[in-house]
Amino acid sequence: MTGGLVIVLGMTGRNFAAGMSGGVAYVLDAQGDFKKRCNLAMVELEPVDGEERALENGYHQSGDLEGHGQVDVMHDMTRHDAERLCHFIEGHRHYTGSLRAAEILENGERFLPKFVKVMPVDYRRARVNAIAPLATLMRDTAARC
Repeated sequence: MTGGLVIVLGMTGRNFAAGMSGGVAYVLDAQGDFKKRCNLAMVELEPVDGEERALENGYHQSGDLEGHGQVDVMHDMTRHDAERLCHFIEGHRHYTGSLRAAEILENGERFLPKFVKVMPVDYRRARVNAIAPLATLMRDTAARC
């Protein structure tokens, strides 16, 4: 994988993320053994941002996919994990009728801690470096106002 986003709601095979140089993967690690099947040569595993509780607070229940644009879920791939997951899982449920997606959305407090974020080390560094100047500009602008 060289870019983009993937969300895995089922099992993965062994050697997941081999050669992954870009993009982000979220894997539902229901059994807690994903790390054994992941190739960690170029990626790091991290928990989904625990401060964002979109799956737990009913973010998905409006039934209006347009309402999910409140956070640009693709802008900063280093943050907003819960919102991003909710946005795409809700879309999957909406367009496919997936019972698995519906179960995850209805039981977010149980499922959110089981997601693992897979991000290439170099990709993270590039994303952070790309966002840093914007953050500085926003801070400077706010200080002048």
